[in-house]
Amino acid sequence: QGETDEAKKEYILNAWNSLNTQERFIFNKLISGNFRIGVSNKMLVNAIAKQSEEDSSKIMHSIMGKWLPNEITYQELIAGAHVNTDNSWPYPFCLAYALETEPENLGETSAWQAEWKWDGIRGQIVKRNGELFIWSRGEELVTDQFPELHFLKDELPDGTVLDGEILSVKDGNVQSFSTLQQRLNRKTINKSQLNDAPIGFFTYDVLEFKSNDIRHEPLSERRKILVDIISNLTTKDIALLSPVIEFDSWEKLAELRETSRELNSEGIMLKKLDSIFHTGRKRGDWWKWKINPYTVDTVMIYAQKGSGRRANFYTDYTFAVRDGEQLITIAKAYSGLTDKEIKEVNSFVNKNAIEKFGPVRTVKPELVFEIAFEGIAESKRHKAGLALRFPRIARWRKDKKADEINTLDDLKQLLHSTL
Repeated sequence: QGETDEAKKEYILNAWNSLNTQERFIFNKLISGNFRIGVSNKMLVNAIAKQSEEDSSKIMHSIMGKWLPNEITYQELIAGAHVNTDNSWPYPFCLAYALETEPENLGETSAWQAEWKWDGIRGQIVKRNGELFIWSRGEELVTDQFPELHFLKDELPDGTVLDGEILSVKDGNVQSFSTLQQRLNRKTINKSQLNDAPIGFFTYDVLEFKSNDIRHEPLSERRKILVDIISNLTTKDIALLSPVIEFDSWEKLAELRETSRELNSEGIMLKKLDSIFHTGRKRGDWWKWKINPYTVDTVMIYAQKGSGRRANFYTDYTFAVRDGEQLITIAKAYSGLTDKEIKEVNSFVNKNAIEKFGPVRTVKPELVFEIAFEGIAESKRHKAGLALRFPRIARWRKDKKADEINTLDDLKQLLHSTL
């Protein structure tokens, strides 16, 4: 800092000459502000498992829950010395891959259990030694946020862990995710919020019963135990069984899947009846068969450079729809284009930037993109008065001009149709 450009250049060249290849790579990441290496949770767990010669599922279970790095050694963490010393300890979640083939290729329907794929917060309810804990899939303890579920402290048998979905449920019907959002991350909950977005828990599975880990039992057996647990609850209509969908052909199930949005469901979950409750994802046993997303045609009006390997390209885009004679922003998206398309868009931005606001460039509203999204909700934070859930680029509509994009009224009509 404060040095001339020549002095800075000399310093960097000297550093490069004195470092080996790996050190030089890290040095360049540090000075460019891009010291970020994307490593998935599963990759990290598998690496630790390989190094320690322990089973990966044991490692995953060990690093979940509450522990502090200054209170446990690495060796104790890997060995799982602290597991079950805390009543709240959850299990790693079992996840599903998206179904990328026709369901007929999965074989006989009799080998599968079908359930609705609910759009809420995946969670585990843990009851041990007279204490109740509610965990989100993000490994956040959320017990205090959902007082409606606290009755389970008295009604669930000790040594029980349930897997399921935290949802807003009113008069037996699952409400939209935007309704559930009224209850998330709140330190205090008022009477209005309790009335407008009452909470329910749709149970999928039981992982621990009578203090025994039963994840290795087949789903068909775990479901019988789950049915028994829920049927013995005194308080009804709050902790519920997620219903099993009855079907005798894949064609029939496909027809039922088309009604998913009427139930505020994202589609269907398919689970093998003989499957165990795996740690993480395992191909073949569980599949999510989601309905097609909503789409809207938009025009790009802002662009910003990305990070990491995309730091030299404009890859972060803001999109708008028409509102009368004006354009109004409705979404940002970062994914969905090929590397070739990214380079084309980057070239367009460089040639057609109108204004600069820090790293953001305003561009001529000419490029039309189809944006896919999972849901739509009212929003006071956004100028358009609504927000799209999980927006991403579906395709670049080179066949359309900017005056052919959707309007804000189109999106408002879609919003009202989902309420």
